[in-house]
This record gives sequence, C-alpha cells and structure tokens, in this order.
Amino acid sequence: MTRGTAGTVPGRGRDALASKLLRRRSPRSRGLAGGRARVDRRTKDLVSRIQPGDVAVIDHEDLDRVAAEALVRAGVGAVVNAAPSISGRYPNLGPKILEEAGIPLVDQVGPLVLQKVREGDAVRLEDDRLFAGDRLLAVGVRQDRASIVRDMESAREAVDERFEGFARNTLEYMREERDLLFGGAGLPEIRHSLAGRHVLVVVRGYGYRDDLAALRSYIRDVKPVLVGVDGGADALLDAGYQPDVVVGDMDSISDRALELLRRPRRVPTDIVLHAYPDGRAPGRARLDRLGIQHVEVRSAGTSEDVAFLLAHERRAELIVAVGTHGNLREFLDKGRPGMSSTFLVRLRVGEILMDAKGVARLYPSRARTRDVVLLVGAVLVVLGLMWSASPGLRLYLVQTLDGFVEWVRSIA
Repeated sequence: MTRGTAGTVPGRGRDALASKLLRRRSPRSRGLAGGRARVDRRTKDLVSRIQPGDVAVIDHEDLDRVAAEALVRAGVGAVVNAAPSISGRYPNLGPKILEEAGIPLVDQVGPLVLQKVREGDAVRLEDDRLFAGDRLLAVGVRQDRASIVRDMESAREAVDERFEGFARNTLEYMREERDLLFGGAGLPEIRHSLAGRHVLVVVRGYGYRDDLAALRSYIRDVKPVLVGVDGGADALLDAGYQPDVVVGDMDSISDRALELLRRPRRVPTDIVLHAYPDGRAPGRARLDRLGIQHVEVRSAGTSEDVAFLLAHERRAELIVAVGTHGNLREFLDKGRPGMSSTFLVRLRVGEILMDAKGVARLYPSRARTRDVVLLVGAVLVVLGLMWSASPGLRLYLVQTLDGFVEWVRSIA
C-alpha cells in the first residue's frame, strides 16, 4: 500500500463488523474513484445531499456505524476524511462498513481539505491522493482491510481505559441528575396520555429501518404511542407513521418533518425540546422561527434518555426501543461522554423496556381476518363474472360438481 507524505495530513484509521445488507456487489479498485464533492464537517448533515457516486469530504474522528451506514445507503462513491477514521481510543464500527461495501476511504488528510474543496467540485482519488483536475488537494492514508484490522486490534487494547472513563462519567451523571433519574423532576406535561399504553421510541440509529419494518404488525394491532427522537421523527414519517411525540435538541429532524408535524390533528404532536442543564437550547430559535409550539426539558443526558424517562414517569406499560444503543460497544462507538447517562437510564426503566427485535418475534407478520375475507370475496366475484360470461366454463363446473357428488355417493 502506497503511503503518501503529509500534504495536508499524516496517519491512519480503522474498525469492526458490518452488515452484509450493505455490501456492494463490485468493490472499487485501489486506483481511481471520482465524482462530485459533497463537503461538510457534520456527516449527518452531508448525507441528505449525497447523490450516487459523489465523494464525501468530512471531518469525522472515529467514524461510527450509523454514519457509515448512512453514507453507504446514500450511494457515496468514496469518502475523504480530514480526521482519523479510527483514533485508537476504541474499536469503532464505521471504516469496516465502508470497506466491506467497496467504498474507498482516505483519511487524515487534515482540516484544510474542507477549505480547498468546494461543494460540487469534480474530484478524484488516486490511491491516497485527492485531485481536482491536475491540482493536488490533499494526501492522506488509504485504508484497506489489512490496515483496518491492524488498527482495530490496537484500538481494542484501549477499551479498558475507555471503560474506566465511562464508569466515572456514569457516576458523575448519577450525582448531577438523580432528581430527574429517580423522580422525574423537570419532565414536562404533554397532551398525549402514556399511562397504561405501549410507547415505541424510535432513534435513527443502528438497524432502525429493519426494526420498523419488522414491527408493522405490532404497530397496527397494538397502536403504541409513537415517539421520535430527533431524526427518529423522520424515520417514522418515512415509514408511513405520524409521530405522537418528538423529543430532541432539534438538530437532526428535517424542516420537512417539522412542517408535517404542524398539520392539524385531533391531538397535536407534542414537541419536547431537549436543552442543556444551563438552559441553552440551539434548537429553540429554529422552532420559534417555524412557529412551532413546544415544551422544554433540561438534562445533561441524551435525547433518547429523556424519551425513556418521560415514558417511564408517565406510567407507560411497555417501552419498545428502535435503533437505540443497546450494549457497551455501541455506547463507546457513539463516542460521547453523555452516553453514560443512557446506561443508567436503561437500568432505571429496564423493567418495562424491550428491544424491537424481541417484540417483532412476539408479533410476527400475519394476515388480518379482514384481508382474508376481502381476498376470498374478490375470488368469488371473479368466478361469478367468469360463470356469467362463459357457457363453456359453466358446463365444466357443473360436470365437475356432478362428478364430485357421484363420488361422495359411491363411498357413502
């Protein structure tokens, strides 16, 4: 593998495990990959602008699984990362997903690449070098399977130290937010009643599309309260459902979703703005600009924590989690100290919390009686029309029926 000297860079990056559903049939060669550049420091903002074959130029240290899956789903042609795709702090899951999907990844090209490359520029990758025409823009580290595996092994050795930090953050959160965690202090009142009902909390995280598809029968039969956590509201709308409650700092939910949620309903959608403990809420100005009424809650935890606690304190019978963080690797993969709160909140609500995959097994897809009746009715209508329009068919059916009657008499 050719290593470039630092043009705007040095370094290396890597990861673990990826979904077979995201594999590309024809992986790209190491030599060339090119397309229109899409440039953004925030990967989740960039994804909505990507067209198939575009080159994503990002600044995303420790590229996580959710971001990588979104890039693959958008059809990205190549990824250029200003930061290390794996810093070595822990074995994050993004780079391996790109590698298994056959998407070239060059990282550690340095932050200047975000200034040198403009949105829509025609760019190309040649091994570890990024060009616009004949102009060299940046040199980085071209990742492949061997380099990813090697760096993943190094990152795994750092997990013990990361776990200690995770444990410290967990204890700190418990001290700071015990009133919210154990008494629901500060949780707002909402119009939808959750008491005695199932609550489906949707985060646009790992496997959320598959989980929602598997829960169709459950949602149809049980009619849970639908809670979208920030971009989870878009996920529900894309799947054909109207969120009853939206919780979040409002940085990931789209303007389209907010406009749809403003439409009149018998019980309007509750918008719960998640603010920092000191009251700062960057999303407040956005909601005010759109004229959207909302209530607020202050918390140092994540928005999904607030959604879980709201359902728990409002006496929900069951909380079903879609796309949420379920194990330590996922907590570390998300790379935020605030993920410690999620661990504690899951302990708090654990007696009524269930993962979407478990619920899907209890509510397998099945035909409704009404659908069966409609199908049988349609068949009878078709047969009736054929009976009236075809004398030959009538004769055949009469003869068949007579033969059946004679057979029954013969064995009686």
